[in-house]
Amino acid sequence: MNKPMKEIWIESLNNAQKALSELISNKELLEKCTQLGNDLVQTFQGDRKVLICGNGGSHCDAQHFAEEFTGRYRKDRRALPAIALGDASHTTCVGNDYGFDKVFSRHTEALGQKGDLLICLTTSGNSPNVLEAISAAQKKGMVVWALLGKDGGKVAKALEKNIIVPGPSTDRIQELHMLILHIAIEHVERVLFPENY
Repeated sequence: MNKPMKEIWIESLNNAQKALSELISNKELLEKCTQLGNDLVQTFQGDRKVLICGNGGSHCDAQHFAEEFTGRYRKDRRALPAIALGDASHTTCVGNDYGFDKVFSRHTEALGQKGDLLICLTTSGNSPNVLEAISAAQKKGMVVWALLGKDGGKVAKALEKNIIVPGPSTDRIQELHMLILHIAIEHVERVLFPENY
């Protein structure tokens, strides 16, 4: 017998609340989140830019994160340089000519410079194109962070600066990723634009 839909809603909300509570109570994760915010501040203070990548829903989160910097978050302030990797023409060109594994690394190679920051979003931590982007960014002397889920996968093994969020499923993990990204934007604004708070 199927559960009533109201029970499904309550169960899903409880799962989200449990994952958030686990994040809040994890001092090591909160310290890493703060360090991510500090690295973003340092990037912008140094007149460098932020690149961000991910697949599927994580790509949508990457676009959302970038536009909060280039547009606005809560109040007016100067635009900050952030780019979500993976526009359609680049992705189809590189995917066709080099393979899908190269779509983010070629973009990183083209746009990234020493001192820039790359943020990678992958719930599994095993996306080959994200791993390739990390390698390309490291070769260019960029700072690299990853927001991950589950056990962190191959990315967690390849990258010290990672935040592995709790969550039983991809959707709950992505929700925490977006929450962290929103708070990271607030972190940047509170440091660089204190007059707005």
